[in-house]
Amino acid sequence: MFSHILLASDGSDHAVRAAEHALQLARLSEDSQITILYAISGSTSKSDVLSENAENLSTVRKGRLFSTKGVFKKAGMNYEVKILKGDPGPAIVQHVNENHYDVVVIGSRGLNTFQEMVLGSVSHKVAKRVQCPVLIIK
Repeated sequence: MFSHILLASDGSDHAVRAAEHALQLARLSEDSQITILYAISGSTSKSDVLSENAENLSTVRKGRLFSTKGVFKKAGMNYEVKILKGDPGPAIVQHVNENHYDVVVIGSRGLNTFQEMVLGSVSHKVAKRVQCPVLIIK
């Protein structure tokens, strides 16, 4: 079964729904490990740096995952959070393939709907390139 689960999250509503499904998968195995991965793109990183001081930057980024983490806290499920820098699609794919996850759970849309229309969605890039099953949540 799926015990090594990666949840790709950006704090969007779709990501919170994906967290609820990741929780359901995790409950199927006693030794489940959930990793919440947040990949910060260059444009997001630049706007963060311009709008926040260095001391608050980490807090602001982790705050975007507040609702996602809340799903697991409420259920009493352990999880870890990893924050990566880079284009979300390739960064997620590289991390998943290097760490041999059993499944990736990801929302079908994120916070940046304009980028999804122009460049294609992160979830589509991830589904095409990772070496494990992907559960895309609408």
